[in-house]
Amino acid sequence: MSLPHAANAGRHSLAARGDDLYETPPIAVEALMRAEQLPHHIWECACGPGAIVGVLREAGHQVYATDINDWNCPNSESGADFLMERLPSFPIDAIVTNPPYKLAAEFVEHALTLCPRVIMLLRLAFLESQRRSDLLDGGLLARVHVFKSRLPMMHRHGWNGPKASSAIPFAWYVWDRDHHGKTELDRI
Repeated sequence: MSLPHAANAGRHSLAARGDDLYETPPIAVEALMRAEQLPHHIWECACGPGAIVGVLREAGHQVYATDINDWNCPNSESGADFLMERLPSFPIDAIVTNPPYKLAAEFVEHALTLCPRVIMLLRLAFLESQRRSDLLDGGLLARVHVFKSRLPMMHRHGWNGPKASSAIPFAWYVWDRDHHGKTELDRI
């Protein structure tokens, strides 16, 4: 049985996917914190209801949370189209997010103009593109943390139907302006 509403963005039309909100499981953020030493000041620029924000704040990080929509994330700003945003007037040392899949490359490109460190939860298939060669082969992609096990399924926001198990491999991608060289790959 195929359930196209799960985090398999290629199986649903862009119109059906809407704003592409697939909430990040807490276990994914916890694994990132074990794999990367995250700075104190973080911008979560596609915060949705706050799945990433909550875990990071609970761990003591100061998180600036924004989203284009109001998903009721505590202490966040809605109406912020990240692709049109500029760096806020206060310190931001990293951008950490699970971007809308249909805009993932654009989110990475824009984030790199704003911040020295960009960390995005993306499908492993993000590595398979000629179109993204500048992002992937330009020397700034420092690390890719691939999950050893599949993440619990991230269903599209508002889905009330049957839940599917995950069939999609994910990884945390870490771009760093201070990194110049080959990408390190590890399993988390």
